[in-house]
Amino acid sequence: MQFTHDERPLELNIKQLIVAGWTGRNRAAVDHHIEELAALGIAPPSQVPLYYRVSANLVSQQDLVQVVGNTSSGEVEPLIIRSGKQYWLGLASDHTDRQLEAHSVAASKQACVKPVAVTVWDFDEVADHLDQLVLQCMIKEDDAWVVYQDGNLANIQPLQALVDAAQMPVNSAMLCGTLGAIGGVRPATHYRMSLTDPVLNRDIQLEYRVEELPVVQ
Repeated sequence: MQFTHDERPLELNIKQLIVAGWTGRNRAAVDHHIEELAALGIAPPSQVPLYYRVSANLVSQQDLVQVVGNTSSGEVEPLIIRSGKQYWLGLASDHTDRQLEAHSVAASKQACVKPVAVTVWDFDEVADHLDQLVLQCMIKEDDAWVVYQDGNLANIQPLQALVDAAQMPVNSAMLCGTLGAIGGVRPATHYRMSLTDPVLNRDIQLEYRVEELPVVQ
């Protein structure tokens, strides 16, 4: 899959994909997110954090996500890619079918593609200030963009700890968890996401739209 680093092309193979869930550093915030999803009928996790394996071909750089019905939503997340001994940091959306999640979280993670940004950073370049990086997600509601998620990586378990716990193999990628939704978890048809590095003054952008396919009985 083609990415870019410092505006130069970079070929990264992703043969395994992991979705890390319930990765909040503040346990109270994790419990709040669990309560958000419980309101949608979703059972609590068996352990925290939890690592789901999904198909690597769900990784997508398309700007369109097609889903069945109107019960899915995206979540802004840091993305780690391992290539050989090198780790890269990127941006992704854990787009998930919430209705299916009430039946099986693992199955819901498999149901939707995972949009990823084209740009990646060398993990070593940000390792000393990861907690200062800022994640933000905006969604379009009533033809206006509103902030849906916003916070820095200090709200998520240290990324190196997640990588170590997941025992990421070569040519694998991992979505590393998310922030609480402002106003509650809900679907949207347009997403704008960013990962901002205030120390090195740069950001990664991801934008996509959702097309709802009809539910045929």
